[in-house]
Amino acid sequence: MQRHYGLDWLRIGAFALLILYHVGMVFVPWDYHVKLAGPGWATVPMMATNPWRLSLLFIVSGYASRALLKRHSSRWRFARNRTARLLVPLVFGMAVIVPPQAWVELVTKRGYPHGFAWFWWHDYFRFDASLGLPLPTWNHLWFVAYLWIYTLTITLAVAVTSKSARERAQRGFEALFRGPVLMLLPLVWMVLVNLVLFPGGRETHAVLGDWVAHATYFPAFLFGFALARADGTLASFVRWWKVAAGVALVSYALVAGIELTWPGVARAPHGVGEVFSIARAVEGWFAIAALIGFADSHWNRDHRWRPMLTEAVFPFYIIHQTVIVVVAWWLRGAGLSMLADFLILVAATVAGCWAFYLVGRKIPLVRPLIGLRRHASKRTHVDPRPAIA
Repeated sequence: MQRHYGLDWLRIGAFALLILYHVGMVFVPWDYHVKLAGPGWATVPMMATNPWRLSLLFIVSGYASRALLKRHSSRWRFARNRTARLLVPLVFGMAVIVPPQAWVELVTKRGYPHGFAWFWWHDYFRFDASLGLPLPTWNHLWFVAYLWIYTLTITLAVAVTSKSARERAQRGFEALFRGPVLMLLPLVWMVLVNLVLFPGGRETHAVLGDWVAHATYFPAFLFGFALARADGTLASFVRWWKVAAGVALVSYALVAGIELTWPGVARAPHGVGEVFSIARAVEGWFAIAALIGFADSHWNRDHRWRPMLTEAVFPFYIIHQTVIVVVAWWLRGAGLSMLADFLILVAATVAGCWAFYLVGRKIPLVRPLIGLRRHASKRTHVDPRPAIA
């Protein structure tokens, strides 16, 4: 299997965008754990990544999972490794990392009267929603749970199918997903999910009954898994990326125009909501296609920082939202401008993520808790195996 370093860089960039997006969530009127004042137009730059950021994450995670599966001597060892590398940090994150987010939300939105220590010891592990939130919770770590479920599902599918059947499926994927069909078929599915199968549906991140999310992200994960062995499909992305980028930009302009004219599509004329949804779907898929094609054609080279950044992605993901929420809670009473709040949040989040990773990687007992292998690799020229894959 040919190594495409561009997809590694795209994975790193996708998680960096996710962190920046969560900083932006503090300033927009959409539901989030803590809020700071922001301008009404703040939703518009958020719309630049909102339609595609999570689907891209699942695509690149599926792509990386295929490479990891190839490295293991058996599917059982792969499944066992994935379970340890994903579920251990998930449980640790739910027990230790996420609680400050829930406490801040209860304090700011529901007037919770107790300090954090009391909350963590007496109320966080109550296993009910009597305080207004389901506790304990995984908040942003839902992605890890879904990734584990999808990984085990594809591992089981590989285990119960013959090699010849898998090879036929792979050849079929590469034959189908190239040229104009590559640009149109995933878009048709995205429109079908949002306008036909689940019109008006919202993601819950509760696993059971979260059909909108599963219908969107599991196919994206499968697409990335198959893409890892489909050099012809990657070549089509490279060939079409400029066209895809142009279509994505035009679609985003339409999305932004509707959002500025009718914020939240409230009180918009009949049919505008459907146009908005279709434009978001077009923006979403064509942005993904453009990014994959650009990454594989322009970033397909190695760098000495890549292995470390690849390893750092999961610890960054685990800690970033807690840093954002806690710092934003502190900033609520500071009386600073929106620009100052934003810059402080970005700086604090970057610093907090790096500190969490650099300190945690040096402590053997902590490494598995933050998604790293128990022992650091001494092979400086060999990639670390990413936990989020």
